[in-house]
Amino acid sequence: MAPEITKIESTEFRYPLEDVGTDTHGFNLVYEPGATTERKLFAIKVHTDTGITGEYVGGNSPGAAQYNTVADYLVGKNPLKREKHWSEVKRALRKYDRMGIGPLDIALWDFAGKHHGAPIHELLGTYRERIPSYASTYHGDENEGLDSPTAFADFAEECRERGFPGYKIHGWGGDDTARDLDREIAAVHAVGERVGDEMDLMHDPACELETFGDALKLGRALDEEGFFWYEDPFRDGGISQHAHRKLRQSLDTPILQTEHVRGLEMATDFVANEATDFVRADPEYDGGITGAMKRARVAEGFGLDVEFHAPGPAQRHCIAATRNSNYYELALVHPKCQNTQPPVYVGGYSDMIDAIDSDGTVPVPDEPGLGVEYDWDYIESNTTGSVHIYE
Repeated sequence: MAPEITKIESTEFRYPLEDVGTDTHGFNLVYEPGATTERKLFAIKVHTDTGITGEYVGGNSPGAAQYNTVADYLVGKNPLKREKHWSEVKRALRKYDRMGIGPLDIALWDFAGKHHGAPIHELLGTYRERIPSYASTYHGDENEGLDSPTAFADFAEECRERGFPGYKIHGWGGDDTARDLDREIAAVHAVGERVGDEMDLMHDPACELETFGDALKLGRALDEEGFFWYEDPFRDGGISQHAHRKLRQSLDTPILQTEHVRGLEMATDFVANEATDFVRADPEYDGGITGAMKRARVAEGFGLDVEFHAPGPAQRHCIAATRNSNYYELALVHPKCQNTQPPVYVGGYSDMIDAIDSDGTVPVPDEPGLGVEYDWDYIESNTTGSVHIYE
């Protein structure tokens, strides 16, 4: 008899980040001694009549708001029919960004792994079981943390000594555009000169640069230092095919785009129109493991590599089943404050800076499903009071 979803629970909870604040505009997380930033996430449980529950912790409030549209559809359905559900939910959310699909789909994959007694990467088709990782920094600050080109270079050297084979700069954000661009370029040269012969280097302005011209100036500095990729440079928001095609035609450094391009078809068009070199995918942003792996196969078909955004157990399973991927993003790291990982894991799983081994790799969970155990006592004791139950 086929399994059936009996109930879906969504719980919002909070957790603190110590010595972390935000920059001038209040968007980028930065090191700020004495400050505490409260973050909120969602925890999903998909209950079934088998007694096996699919679980996932992650997602933001705009995505969670979409559960109200689609969760009732899933109740009563066979949780193993992920491809059918993905198609129906995608259609149901066609007027929106579809960010609500990801957490639900990942929870369905967690159920499937537990149901079959296998880790998700085994269901997908395992290619590897350890993944090279790069250190992905917090944004630049003004607080004696990552507050200068030298500080970024010093931290790059520390990360190299820890065993990281790659290092990604998230630079400054603020109102003084000319100063920030000068510092950004200086940081590129400082890091390149310090560790460029020993690490793959990446740069992600996170769409801070205000003009195409600024993106071009920074890109030329990346060319001089031989950076591995250049990601989301300027204020188009990372979505203009024309602008990024022109940028990549003007630079030697490969472009990495599509983190902010929602939808498989739009991402495919971005690739087909030669607007990126590497393809971004994220199981939380891109329709779950189902959607992220579709992007990975599109990239493979075009002969390109896919780089998965952000850390997490779902990302590890996707990369483990993907040949054409280079790195796992261990983010966000800093010499003086904690990673942004929520304290929700029981056991050995970690995305802290010390999670890598001496070769700079992280393991892929090998227990059934996502292969991690969540601390539901912590989640439930830190709930915001926003709990939704669909049955």
